[in-house]
Amino acid sequence: MKSSGIGGQAVLEGVMMKNKEQYAVAVRKPDNEIAVDIKEYQGIGNGNKIIKAPIIRGVIAFADSMVLGVRALTYSASFYEEEEEIKKDSKKKEGVLSFFVVLFSICIAISLFVALPMFLSELFSKFITSSIVLGIIEGIIRILLLVGYIVSISFMKDINRTFMYHGAEHKTINCIERGYDLTVSNVRKQSRKHKRCGTSFILFVAFISIIVFLFIRVDQIWLRVVLRVLLIPVVAGISYELIRYAGSHDNVLVTIVSAPGMLMQRLTTKEPDDGMIEVAIASVDAVFDWQGYL
Repeated sequence: MKSSGIGGQAVLEGVMMKNKEQYAVAVRKPDNEIAVDIKEYQGIGNGNKIIKAPIIRGVIAFADSMVLGVRALTYSASFYEEEEEIKKDSKKKEGVLSFFVVLFSICIAISLFVALPMFLSELFSKFITSSIVLGIIEGIIRILLLVGYIVSISFMKDINRTFMYHGAEHKTINCIERGYDLTVSNVRKQSRKHKRCGTSFILFVAFISIIVFLFIRVDQIWLRVVLRVLLIPVVAGISYELIRYAGSHDNVLVTIVSAPGMLMQRLTTKEPDDGMIEVAIASVDAVFDWQGYL
């Protein structure tokens, strides 16, 4: 199975697909029609050769995905605003909103998945003196918090539907990369798991952080938090390289390394209905010549 190079994201009642600098957001509107918005996103530091260097490109790709993700979500949500005036205002303030949403998301993620696991692992320091063991405990707590968070939000109706669109996104990409025509029936038969999924990336981050954070040996708790935050780009960069390799190779080692992320996708993807698959296909059609690819 060869990589198509396209990636995507589930949004509110829709799917975003990106191919190189072009991306499309397809949304199932309240009137049941499919709206497709096609735009270009050059990315942070476009044209700068240094961003193509290993590790650094992962940091840039992570930042780009957050910015693009907020834009796609803002567009999809605009169809479900109750008042037309709010819809107009959201377009005017899209740039400001994107900035604050990303900033807020980063703060929540740091608090929940960086600071909290560290503080909780400190409770074991009264009984355990080994910094390596404490670091492993911190990592396990981080992974448990991540899984618990995903499980808890999956009970929300809107999130569950988003997970269904996530499944449609994966199935559509798998259909193309396995060499089948992009039809609803062909997409339906595909797996809803994919090695390049953002879920796998997040899990890679959780595992890699255990190793990287072991090198932080300072007594001040506040300094440990700061150093962990500063090392997040490094962890993200390493994780990106791993998932990039896994997405373009198929061997026993890749299968083993990818297994936890593929298992996690059982939580973050659900089986879509045919209407959701149609939306995912519309998004791909807008930015990717899949017939030429096949």
